[in-house]
Amino acid sequence: MEREAPPHRHGEGLAKYLVAVRYGLMMSMENFQADVDGLGPGDAVIIRTNRGIDWGEVCNPVQRIDREIKGLGTIMRGASETDLGIIHHIREVKEPEEIRYCRDRIGERRLPMKLVGVEHLFGGDKIVFYFLADGRVDFRELVKDLARKYRTRIEMRQIGVRDEAKLLADFEHCGRELCCRTFLRNLEPVTMRMAKTQKTTLDPSKISGHCGRLMCCLRFEDAVYSELRKELPKRGKTAVTPQVQGTVIGQNILKQTVLLQLKDGTRETVHVSEIVEIRGREGGGRSAGRRRPDSRNRDNKAPARKDTPSTGSKENKEPDAPQQNTAEASSSPSDSPPAPTDTERSGAGDAERTESGDAPGGEGSH
Repeated sequence: MEREAPPHRHGEGLAKYLVAVRYGLMMSMENFQADVDGLGPGDAVIIRTNRGIDWGEVCNPVQRIDREIKGLGTIMRGASETDLGIIHHIREVKEPEEIRYCRDRIGERRLPMKLVGVEHLFGGDKIVFYFLADGRVDFRELVKDLARKYRTRIEMRQIGVRDEAKLLADFEHCGRELCCRTFLRNLEPVTMRMAKTQKTTLDPSKISGHCGRLMCCLRFEDAVYSELRKELPKRGKTAVTPQVQGTVIGQNILKQTVLLQLKDGTRETVHVSEIVEIRGREGGGRSAGRRRPDSRNRDNKAPARKDTPSTGSKENKEPDAPQQNTAEASSSPSDSPPAPTDTERSGAGDAERTESGDAPGGEGSH
């Protein structure tokens, strides 16, 4: 018996709901708007993106909105049993055959690239091949072979090691599924300063993920650690509680406790809420929770200095993903792919190369 799709409401041209949907081989998560009611987390939906018609999975409860939001994709309908059958056929039959054929062509042409995945869009508008390479690769002839074989738009997309882990890896050291596969929307740089703030080991093998880079959790947890750290007295300060007085020699940011060295040589751990006064090394005192201005700024204002050019941060920032190569070609059953035109375009920190040849009457990209 065929499963009924969620009911479709036809409004007055305005979307009524905002829905977070995860879709595509790269597990992208974006907000979509729709007038489809009755959707919930885990439901499969057919969506229209800037790449074409695809399918995805609802991630969060839908939100009611009172106006249309421009620039968002749309949910066309809830996936029916027929749609799910098409998705299963794409995954189990079409994509495995496409990746085998592409690997054969790469081997025959001896291209210095490693194919790691393929994505066949639900509507058949495009097939995307993901690959790794040390530099730029001239794959124009490969694109022609693929377009001639599959008679659709072909895209070759170069990815980095972090994206490769997102595609192929599963679980991290913590035992949970990779953050980049579950909820992270963007892969942002992670620095060693974040690891030091969180008091983690600096052993690269223990703080690196499947991609060989610093784990993403170091970044999205950094804001909490930085905020909690502000509440603790710095090392070397003297902390006074109703019971003891000692020098701060250690901190536990998450527990909000400090380790004190007492005058008799013993050590004691106290919670930050027990501290009533914090004194500096010079012996001055202040009440807990009130910040004393730096003596240089309080007594003698530092002379104004001219701005000097920045020499860059000394932090060990993670390098960006490698340059992205994208090639597209389209073909119709009656014509072979026309000669591609190369367009070079450089942006902030990345570059994109596109090869396109639109067949007569072919559908353009969305």
